[in-house]
Amino acid sequence: QVQVVESGGGLVQAGGSLTLSCTASGLTFDDYAMGWFRQVPGKEREVVSCIKWSGDSTYYTDSVKGRFTISRDNAKKTLYLQMTSLKPEDTAMYYCAAGVTWRSLPLKDDFIYWGQGTQVTVSS
Repeated sequence: QVQVVESGGGLVQAGGSLTLSCTASGLTFDDYAMGWFRQVPGKEREVVSCIKWSGDSTYYTDSVKGRFTISRDNAKKTLYLQMTSLKPEDTAMYYCAAGVTWRSLPLKDDFIYWGQGTQVTVSS
């Protein structure tokens, strides 16, 4: 049984930093592309950042480029998202997901295993 579990969310002031973590079990972690997504109530879930199974390719949505860094430790089966210079508009539920397809422009529908999410709230 595949389990994907996010952690590290919380409340932070604008300009602050947070690091999200995601562990995945029940799958061969380094066979999967991994991604971070976020969603606010009433809006579609959007891609934030993704990383290829080998870690040698990454994707960032424009709004987080230069502020967020995605990384993975395949030995620990763990995915990370370092978030700096946080803005109130980064407030959302953040989800981790695993998928077997890699595209230069990742699609949410390519990711098949999802966690329950961790809330990030950035106060102004």
